[in-house]
Amino acid sequence: MNVVFISPHFPLYYYNFCKNLKIRGVNVLGIGDAPYDSLPTHTIDAVTEYYEVGSLENFYEVEEACRFFSEKYGKIDWIESQNEYWLETEATLRKIFDVNTGTKIDDMAPMKYKSKMKDVYRACNIPVARYILVSTYEEAIKFTNEVGYPVVVKPDNGVGASSTYKLKNNDEVAYFFATKDNNITYIMEEFINGHVETFDGITDSNKNVLISSSHVMLKSIMDTVNTASDVAFYFQPFEGKDIEFIGKQVVKAFDTRSRYFHFEFFRLDQDKEGLGKKGDLVGLEVNMRAPGAYIPDMINYAYDVDTYAIWADMLIYDKTFVDINRKYVVGYASRRNGIDYTNSYEDIKNKYGDKIKIDTEVPEALAAAMGNHVFIFRTEREEELMEMIRFILKRNGEGNWI
Repeated sequence: MNVVFISPHFPLYYYNFCKNLKIRGVNVLGIGDAPYDSLPTHTIDAVTEYYEVGSLENFYEVEEACRFFSEKYGKIDWIESQNEYWLETEATLRKIFDVNTGTKIDDMAPMKYKSKMKDVYRACNIPVARYILVSTYEEAIKFTNEVGYPVVVKPDNGVGASSTYKLKNNDEVAYFFATKDNNITYIMEEFINGHVETFDGITDSNKNVLISSSHVMLKSIMDTVNTASDVAFYFQPFEGKDIEFIGKQVVKAFDTRSRYFHFEFFRLDQDKEGLGKKGDLVGLEVNMRAPGAYIPDMINYAYDVDTYAIWADMLIYDKTFVDINRKYVVGYASRRNGIDYTNSYEDIKNKYGDKIKIDTEVPEALAAAMGNHVFIFRTEREEELMEMIRFILKRNGEGNWI
């Protein structure tokens, strides 16, 4: 089996996807724009061969790399990256090289355009926020008159919370139109007073869920990026709850064949006319790749499994060989540089010991959404989990938000 993996070196822990394929006898053919000599040893060991391109943004270089691999190793069986930024590159390459183990570019729109995602959610009878595709200032003002302020604007085809803003009045709408990138199509949505809950997992070729999880975001990524605040979320027990039932509905509605997936929903924090009652779920976005921010590792710690291995077995055998039984709840808390926190790193490690599973700095390219220094930890009790989040993020003086 020949698997092309785009950017095996970044994010830093993605070499785990490659490693688990290679140890199962797969030819893992990496394409990246980092010089070979700069790659960590664990990344070099995780691939069969690495093809360096000048830029992954240059599609023709990436296509030439795939052509080189297909001539040397034979037909390509899979093209993957697990990275939102490269999904359309993957899909275009699948069409060119006749790779049928994933979505091709002609069918990619519902997975990349936020407006198209809403159509699929609605087809599942899942409510979504009202929206327009931004064209003129006058149409935007008409929309805000209908739904009220604030409103949220973001690229219709965007990654994460980049270029995402909450606009509170006509002046801010006018400023947005005066400064926006006219090469980007933006979507404007009514603001929803709620918090984000996810449904994440891995499917087989028949869209059966092999392993899944759900995480509760304690602050929105939009606010995290725009206010440079610290970050916290946690794995929640979800078995038998609405997030599992609705999540599996959405799995069936999208092209989730043989995928790692990451779906986002709003949980309403108050009644919202036209959407539901407090506590109801509202469709937000879908991502047809592994969740970021070390969430695959959080799933590992919750179940005491290796989801990178489960993903590899799915690609090769279309099934998993492990029992999936949750044992822990897992939390994520990330600090920002420049904030005066009460407890030192040593205080945290001394207090919680081996309950801390990851303690690491975040690369600058990812720090806007993930924070600068991440702690991931697990316990059997939800109460202790929240205590740990509060201890890690406790600030001196004012400004504590949890």
